[in-house]
This record gives sequence, C-alpha cells and structure tokens, in this order.
Amino acid sequence: MLIEIDNGSGFCFGVTTAIQKAEEELAKGNKLYCLGDIVHNGMECERLRQMGLITINHDEMRELHDVKVLLRAHGEPPATYELARRNHIEIIDATCPVVLQLQKKIKKQFEAGNGQIVIFGKKGHAEVLGLVGQTQSTAIVIESFEEVKRLDFSRDVYLYSQTTKSLDEFHQIIEYIQQHISPEATFRSFDTICRNVANRMPNISAFASKHDLILFVCGRKSSNGKVLFNECLRVNPNSRLIEGPDEIDPSWLKGIQTVGICGATSTPKWLMEQCRDALMV
Repeated sequence: MLIEIDNGSGFCFGVTTAIQKAEEELAKGNKLYCLGDIVHNGMECERLRQMGLITINHDEMRELHDVKVLLRAHGEPPATYELARRNHIEIIDATCPVVLQLQKKIKKQFEAGNGQIVIFGKKGHAEVLGLVGQTQSTAIVIESFEEVKRLDFSRDVYLYSQTTKSLDEFHQIIEYIQQHISPEATFRSFDTICRNVANRMPNISAFASKHDLILFVCGRKSSNGKVLFNECLRVNPNSRLIEGPDEIDPSWLKGIQTVGICGATSTPKWLMEQCRDALMV
C-alpha cells in the first residue's frame, strides 16, 4: 500500500510562530499562560501542556497579576490588552501578521464612522471576536451566504472576511450585495482571506483526487479544517476526518492501494507522520 503525506499540509506561518514563541519561553523555565488553546488541535495542545504551558480563559486571566500571557495567532480585542495593562500582565503577542493587519483596517473603518461593518466569519470564533472588538461590538457577523440577506441595503456596507473563510463563498456574498445595494449607498469589500489557506484549496483538491482513501487529520474545532476537509470530500467521497492515529478504522483499508494523509493549518506534521506509521504496522 502506497502512503503519501501532503507536503502542503501542516501549520501555517501564524501558528508556527505562536508555538515557537511558547517553546522559547518555556525553555527558559518561565511560567507561561496562553489565552485559549494555542492551536485548534488537542494533541499539540497536550504536547505543550506537558512542557508547562497553562491554558486559561478570559475569566481566569482577570484573576492573574504580574505574569506572562501569550496571545495566540487568532488575535484579541482591545479589551484584552487593557486588562493586561491593569493587571500588570506581560503580553507575548503572537497574533498572526495577517490578522493584525485586518484588525487595523476594521478599526480604521470604525473610527471613520458611517455604515455597517460586516464580517464574514464564524460567530464566537477567537479571530472573529478579536475583529468585532475593534468596533466596540457593533460589527455584524454573517456565517454564510444565506445570512447576507438580512443586511440593510439602504445603508453603506463595508465587508471584510475572517482570514480562513472560503474565497468562493466570499465572492458570492459580494455579488449578492452588489445586486441589492441601494444606488444611494456605498458598498466596499476587502478581500482579507489569508492566501496561505486559500491556496491550499486547489492543492488539497488535486491531492485528494490522487488517492483511493484520504485521511484528513484535524482537530474538530478547526474552522479552516472543516473547509479543507469538505473540499477533500467533494473530490473524493472516500475521505475520513480523524484527530489522530487511534481513530483509524482498519476496515477502511480493505481493497485500498493508495492512502493520502493531509490536514489543516492547525495540524502538526508529527501527527500526520504518526498516522502514516500506524498504517505501516
């Protein structure tokens, strides 16, 4: 049986940087907290927990003083930085540069006043909470094309996207707004989708079509993982989403000659390699 790991899968730049910053700090023997899971992958989070990383939520952060807290690649709203200042918390900021630029754009638009700031993204997602926070929670979040219909097309619309959303669906939303916006209103869209993720779509599609079975290794919380897995499923119905080697069902391998292993931007290479090794036993 031929087994191939997709070279294009694995951590994106933002996640890699956040994990490196955590590892460097922990290697010094310093106590380090991380606000939320550093990456949407349970096994990688567990690896770092064993190194000493302590994951906390926002409520727990409010009780901390004079400590170091790492902000992950997803970014945070201004309120988090203000809390850190009040509690004398040293921030190790690992916000992805792509997300940081997007936060600045939205904040600038909000400060200019006028119109509806609309974010195409997953409600409650860490990145989206950070983006909405730039607008004092006034931004409108739409999760799918269907939700665009509830916008007020008589008012100006400024459309942005969570960095890991589908480019095709974003373009559908733009087209719909263009068709329905009032002639008296302004509509502007800003393509803020990360190309690191968007470019994976055609690559993973080609990879999935090459194999009899696809094992897509991904934490079930991963937003971009769902998008990429659905693309695998579209081109190859014999695609399975697994979190690790323990979830591989031997019955999937009957009559299979080639297996492709791929994953999300939050999937570590070592985990895909573990899945490969499990197939070779």
